[in-house]
Amino acid sequence: MPPGKQHGMHPSDLIDVDRLWRRLMRLAEFGATSAGGVNRQALSPEEIAARKVLAAWAREAGLTVLNDPIGNLFFRLEGTDPAAAPVLSGSHIDSQPTGGKFDGTFGVLAALEALCALASSAGKPRRPVEAVAWTNEEGSRFAPGMMGSEAFTGKRALDGMLAVEDVDGTSVRSALARVLAAEPDVSGRPLGFPVHAYVEAHIEQGPILEREETSIGVVSGIQGSRRFRVTVSGEAAHAGTTPRRDRKDAVLAAVGMIDALSGLAGDPEDVMFTVGLFRVKPNAPSVVPREAYFSIDLRHPDNDVLGRLGDAIPDCCHSNKGACAVAVEEIAHAPSLEFPGSLRESISTAAERLGLSWREIHSAAGHDARQLHYHCDSGMIFIPCRDGISHNESEWTEPHHVADGSRVLADVLWELADGR
Repeated sequence: MPPGKQHGMHPSDLIDVDRLWRRLMRLAEFGATSAGGVNRQALSPEEIAARKVLAAWAREAGLTVLNDPIGNLFFRLEGTDPAAAPVLSGSHIDSQPTGGKFDGTFGVLAALEALCALASSAGKPRRPVEAVAWTNEEGSRFAPGMMGSEAFTGKRALDGMLAVEDVDGTSVRSALARVLAAEPDVSGRPLGFPVHAYVEAHIEQGPILEREETSIGVVSGIQGSRRFRVTVSGEAAHAGTTPRRDRKDAVLAAVGMIDALSGLAGDPEDVMFTVGLFRVKPNAPSVVPREAYFSIDLRHPDNDVLGRLGDAIPDCCHSNKGACAVAVEEIAHAPSLEFPGSLRESISTAAERLGLSWREIHSAAGHDARQLHYHCDSGMIFIPCRDGISHNESEWTEPHHVADGSRVLADVLWELADGR
């Protein structure tokens, strides 16, 4: 009888769907907003409280709880060969300021539920299996995001991340110290270790699966992105006495740049161009702004297009600065990637055995699986979300979709942990 199976049962049969749904709703209470969403930003008191509950659930199942120097939180189910590289699954529990209940959190709790179910089964897989909640995937408080997975895989140096500050001047270093101090009973481990494979379950964050009434998305890859921060420096002046021709208005210069950048991006159906952050100094109604600071989020699945458009951004900003000065900094560049066919086949095979419809789908959003792709074989499982809405307080997915994705995940994790 293969480990993880008993009396003809598959690992997916051991998933407790009601427990998983209750836990999703419970975690949504940490940072709950009045509009039904979640504001649980990275390394916040709300996230500290949610992590404590996650750790308690893991211990109830007999799992080992660990963390690392960037605050990644792990739950480990031991295998019959503890020295073997583990199979890893998870996502993140930090949110956007007006986020939803499922983005990231579904992947963490689906992985934890798989481990809880498997811990109660008759046997163990050969390899250990671990669930993980990565630190600061969203980047809404500390930019850029993906800090946990990038530190784990060595893509970025820890010291540089620790120095990043939020808008209030709080550093990652000080916020992280509070997180780790709140977990004195959690064992520490070094950053990074060999991983056999990584699988991340997630809501689609798009409308395709729901529109096509398809249960499971087998993610083929992730489109590329480039992210910039632009600082426009002008001169503060009296709004009533300074002639417009003599002004160095940072906001008007920034607006001109953004309009030109939107034109540069071209076809809105083809290129994703977003300015989601805009700050003004001194931000007073009767003062000509001396500074404007804004973000650029550029995405495209073709790396050649992404490279050409991203490289043109600094010149476009400088050409439209007017009387002001401008500084353009690229803070992140992640090329498009394709997940290995072997993992995609494992996911589709598991879906078929469970009688679930599936299709291959490309991820337009970034995920921690992007960083793990360069560290080990990686893949993703998507489930539908209502109207494709995400990063929004109305974000929703149905309980049966949560159940379907979690069952597929459980079977895939066991195949990876006890097979090749």
